[in-house]
Amino acid sequence: MKSIQLLPLGTLPGETLIDLSAGLRKRFGVACEVLAAQPDPAFAFNFARQQYSSTEILASLVKYGVPGNERILGVTAVDLYIPILTFVFGEAQLRGSCAVVSFHRLRQEFYGLPANSTVLRERLLKEAVHELGHTLPLAHCEDYQCVMAPSHGVEWIDLKTSEFCTTCRGAVTSHSAGVARD
Repeated sequence: MKSIQLLPLGTLPGETLIDLSAGLRKRFGVACEVLAAQPDPAFAFNFARQQYSSTEILASLVKYGVPGNERILGVTAVDLYIPILTFVFGEAQLRGSCAVVSFHRLRQEFYGLPANSTVLRERLLKEAVHELGHTLPLAHCEDYQCVMAPSHGVEWIDLKTSEFCTTCRGAVTSHSAGVARD
């Protein structure tokens, strides 16, 4: 991966994107740029579910035409879903260049708890690294502490770290070096 472009979808707190950009630079060792904010993805809103289709948002990111060695990560505050799940924290193109994450359900306030910006930043970084990992293309990992472990609830995100396990880190390194993986 050559670089990461963060695309805010809707109005987001500026410090959130600055912190996320710094965390992604550290995890992947590449440049990370915050792009100009785009409007809320109203086109992806499902009135019956009162949520936004992450798949439709992901498809819209393709129009930004990032080169194959770069990644674009849409970041939003809206509640995401895919048809077979009640909600998702994010979605990515496996072996693609685009991913999307939402911090809607990563916020403590969603669960009736007091706001905690530190917890939100940590959760958002973990989910961003996880979704970008799918573009590299990493599958879900069985190591529950690996950032590539699946997260079916926010509690699972809190259990894992924002780092790749040894196996996943090796796969990322191999991919970055241009070594084919099967």
